[in-house]
Amino acid sequence: MHRLIEKGLMFGNLIRVDSPILVERYNRALKHLTGKETAQKVFHIDISGYSPEIGDELDDDLYLNHKGVNRQFILLTTEQATAPLLNAKFSTSRGILRQFIEENRTELFALTARDAVAGELVNSVYVADTPARLFDMRKIAIEADTTSGTVATAKKLGEMIDRFKTEPDGWYDDVLIADMIGMAKKTGDVVRNPVALRQMSFGQENFWTDHFGGMYVFRGVDHPAAIVARDKKDIGELPIPFVFDLNDRSAIAKFLALNDLVEPILEARGVDSAAILHQKMDFIVASVAAEMKEDLAGATRRDLRRLGRQYADQLPEAWQGLAALVRWAEEDGPWPSITSEHAAYFYTLRAKDHPDADLVNMLLAELTPLDIRQLFICHKEVFYRAYADWPDEKRTYVVDFLDREYQVDKAGTRATLFGHEAPMTAVPRVRQPDLISRVGPWGAVTRGRR
Repeated sequence: MHRLIEKGLMFGNLIRVDSPILVERYNRALKHLTGKETAQKVFHIDISGYSPEIGDELDDDLYLNHKGVNRQFILLTTEQATAPLLNAKFSTSRGILRQFIEENRTELFALTARDAVAGELVNSVYVADTPARLFDMRKIAIEADTTSGTVATAKKLGEMIDRFKTEPDGWYDDVLIADMIGMAKKTGDVVRNPVALRQMSFGQENFWTDHFGGMYVFRGVDHPAAIVARDKKDIGELPIPFVFDLNDRSAIAKFLALNDLVEPILEARGVDSAAILHQKMDFIVASVAAEMKEDLAGATRRDLRRLGRQYADQLPEAWQGLAALVRWAEEDGPWPSITSEHAAYFYTLRAKDHPDADLVNMLLAELTPLDIRQLFICHKEVFYRAYADWPDEKRTYVVDFLDREYQVDKAGTRATLFGHEAPMTAVPRVRQPDLISRVGPWGAVTRGRR
């Protein structure tokens, strides 16, 4: 993994902690949450305060995430909002933490100027010992305070101030006044500078979890289902109408269609869809060439075309299907019949513009593992696992490509691949001749249902 780390493709954008004051604050918070301390003087932390160096020191990558279901966090600075979340067990965790920081940025800025803020994403499940237990997770609430209890103390001080103002003998209560003065020394002026954090809770309807080999749970859709990475027979009964595994391609395609979650790339507005398909084809060629021990260091598109011709008889069905689509789009070739059982099918889709677009693109990335760019962008946990088993030739190519093509313009690449333009209401949209009426956006799935 050293090449990924060197290029900032792994452990990138972490926050460096090298100040003795911040290290001391971190240790106080760590002991407050876990009873442990670190001997590290310099380390890096993610959005939750997790440090890979400390995880290695403690021999526990989940030292802030007990049993993978109780995510605790340590905030030293509001700059952590831009950091990634390492060892994520739930797809919603980073978004929850980021929203909490953004919604309380002013208060957290004031609090972290004097102390670390420690907290937890609280839910009613403490141990996910069976897949079914994951469905008990309905809502995530955030509890947070400084290690010295500034927020709780400020709340108590506020209540005492109200008593002082409203009780008839408040002005003469020497004990009350003395307690207020003592608390104010710890909290500052809570009237002019409130330190209360917003009470926030988040629904947990649609999410991915890393537990039990990986599972996508869609409860907040018209037709609920769970999609598991393992054989569904090994998962057991779940409290949801349908359970599919990644081999149930037609069922997954129908699920995505019925819930209106995806759209064909060729139908996407404002993108060069043929260029996106060409790139996916290049990734597939690179994978085949790597298996044949070809040197892919610095490989260009021209090199990959040459290798594609050289190994044309070994290119998989997914490449053949994408090539047929490109011929239709660019050369007025015949429309290819690509049903949900075709290896190229999910490579031709992306999430529609809806609140769970990231989750759907994550699922599509796992269904299309040869598209290394989408896998890296949308599903880093699966990407890193796959990377460990790739031949060295493919690792070299992938690291070089991501560093050269993706790192230079992350936002632009994401917008091109997954962004959505606002519809043009004034000008009617012109489609390619009769595409949808001929085969429907879901191919044989929709036609069969009809």
